[in-house]
Amino acid sequence: MLRALLLGVLSAFFFSSTFVLNRAMSLEGGHWAWTATLRYAYMLLMLMAWLGITRQGAVLRGVRDALRSRPLFWMLTGSVGFGVFYAPLCYSATRMPGWVVAATWQATILATPLVLLLFGRKVPTWGLAFTGLIFLGIVLVNLEQAGGFGDAAGLILGVLPVLLAALAYPLGNQLAWEARSDAARGGPEAANPALESGPGLVLLLCLGSLPFWLALLLVVRPETPADGQWVQTALVAFLAGVVATSLFLHARNRARSSYELAAVDATQSMEVVFSLVGEILFLHAAPPGLLGFSGIALVALGLVLYVARQTAGRKAGG
Repeated sequence: MLRALLLGVLSAFFFSSTFVLNRAMSLEGGHWAWTATLRYAYMLLMLMAWLGITRQGAVLRGVRDALRSRPLFWMLTGSVGFGVFYAPLCYSATRMPGWVVAATWQATILATPLVLLLFGRKVPTWGLAFTGLIFLGIVLVNLEQAGGFGDAAGLILGVLPVLLAALAYPLGNQLAWEARSDAARGGPEAANPALESGPGLVLLLCLGSLPFWLALLLVVRPETPADGQWVQTALVAFLAGVVATSLFLHARNRARSSYELAAVDATQSMEVVFSLVGEILFLHAAPPGLLGFSGIALVALGLVLYVARQTAGRKAGG
């Protein structure tokens, strides 16, 4: 359990690059649709190159076989877990600082128990109480950003897309986790090495999300990407898309219960701290005020209580 949590925190460090770099691209005039789409185009190339260079042909063949076996399932899973997750985050980066997006994004910890219940998994009710602290922290951070309730319309336009992303991400992850568990029990994709490989699973989801990105570009019709956007989206693709996502999925795959899954997902609250530090250092952002810091503290406290309760439960059971 501890190893899974450490992997989750490490993935949060790399994930935080998303919020900082997305905000930087927004300030430089880059369109959010390209910020989102280019990341997954780069990820696709990077993952295929990595698996090829490391001679993981079995994983590549597993990705091919999985797509042939259940193309609609992997298109749905990739579109929800990558497309509906990331496009709204990029849009919100045009309206709010990156660390505020990161703080609001922690609503995914609230969404995780709902997703687990949707799939018939049991979640301890006291675990839901700890997520309430995280939710209160999110409210405080956004109230400070909006200047109280003075800019309610701007707050809604910035927050709602992040809440949509916060629901889509655990839903896509859980669909992938259920497919892996079904394969382990001898399901239709049993012994498929792509489902046991972090990079292989990310590549599978990336390929599945391609129809979503093509549809997004056709509907939004953004202008040509800004010059700096090509380099910055490549960095996001590598740090957050390849490294962080592979670490996070590997951490989730180590979970052996619904509660451990929720605890691993809770480590992503560390993105707030990492994003805030990164934005202050690299974008010269102003530090948060009292409400903002109070919100961050509550988010961190929710995570600590989550982990402490799990540790106490394991000792009592042992």
